[in-house]
Amino acid sequence: MAFGLKHIAVGTLIACALIGVASAQTAPAAKPVAAANAAGPLKGEVVKIAWIDPLSGLMAGVGQNQLKSFQFLAEYFNRKNPAGVNFEVIGIDNKLSPQETLNALKSVIDQGVRYVVQGDGSGAAAAIIDGVAKHNERNPGKEVLFVNYAAMDPDFTNSKCSYWHFRVDADTSMKMEALTTFIKDQPDIKKVFLINQNYAHGIQVTKYAKENLARKRPDIQIVGEDLHPLAQVRDFAPYIAKIKASGADTVVTGNWGSDLALLIRAANDAGLNNVKFYTYYGGVTGSPTALGANAAGRVYQIAYNATNMPGEIGGIMADFKKKFNEDMYTGAVYHTYAMLSEAMAKAKSSDPVKVAAALEGLKFKSFNGDVEMRKSDHQLQQTLYLSVWQKTDAKNPMEAEATGHTFAPVKIYEPYVASTPTSCQMKRPT
Repeated sequence: MAFGLKHIAVGTLIACALIGVASAQTAPAAKPVAAANAAGPLKGEVVKIAWIDPLSGLMAGVGQNQLKSFQFLAEYFNRKNPAGVNFEVIGIDNKLSPQETLNALKSVIDQGVRYVVQGDGSGAAAAIIDGVAKHNERNPGKEVLFVNYAAMDPDFTNSKCSYWHFRVDADTSMKMEALTTFIKDQPDIKKVFLINQNYAHGIQVTKYAKENLARKRPDIQIVGEDLHPLAQVRDFAPYIAKIKASGADTVVTGNWGSDLALLIRAANDAGLNNVKFYTYYGGVTGSPTALGANAAGRVYQIAYNATNMPGEIGGIMADFKKKFNEDMYTGAVYHTYAMLSEAMAKAKSSDPVKVAAALEGLKFKSFNGDVEMRKSDHQLQQTLYLSVWQKTDAKNPMEAEATGHTFAPVKIYEPYVASTPTSCQMKRPT
């Protein structure tokens, strides 16, 4: 793989080399931060984190970028976290399969790993939630904690909530709440087509889009909806033909990875230049390149970050791009380390039992402002950004995938705007 790791089969661990990841730009800060880090209560203790997501198949590009992001930010936080711990990342290719995910989970648990992160695919996330809960119940004293950085099924913090699961992305319902708050004020939107991947996330995007639009803009017509297989479609021309025939002026989609890149490319090829796209993952690997100049002013993204972010995270993203010649778009990786570091410092321990207790209700400062890990359901409450695809400018100079274009914020929504209620009845350990 491009980042210097040997590509190996599922179930085999990838030891992630973390030394020397930081660029020259971040290096000057290392001395004072390292001194503070060494004084942390855990004084250099090693915390292993298992990353379980796709490194092969159509979504390999997304997984590879996210693994690099976890590596890069591990090294960054190893110089500055208040707990004083050193994070090590172990990566496993789950091939986007729930069964392969369970195999990987068992493998890392057998090796004594107590922290697991995953995000690409709600099916895999559901397998980890269930697998971790069963393991923890049967193995007191060897508990494992799961940080979900991108699997957005709202059920995970509602009917299927688990004490050992913490989500640092905004869920599907939260993003749709913010997205439709924007759409309701757009008088030119009259006919909407919904196209999504046929699994939990895509089905939920469709559900919440229909419910929210009916409540906020009952005059908008849903002129079509389609669900397609996850990470299997290579030609979206037939789907674009349906959208064109429907007369839709707007498409709402939660597609990600190749499923969004190929959808947009097919739209451009078909000359669908009068239709706006509202997306969840426009900035993810491959999609910016597919968007190109044709999509300027027509494609929007709802997310917890944008291409150009101010302050610390902006510098991190710039350094990542210099090192890998790729965009770092998964800001939830930063949330993960910031949150775990704060909780471990508070608990004065890396024991998942004590860390989980410290995480509940934890408030901390992240790249998108003050955030809170809601105690009732373990769903992070955070600011969201509605951005539009446009040419880079003085205010938004960082381009996405060398396109000369970027996602620039149009509207920023404070945490209370996108916050949605929970039905979680949390079963806590006694």
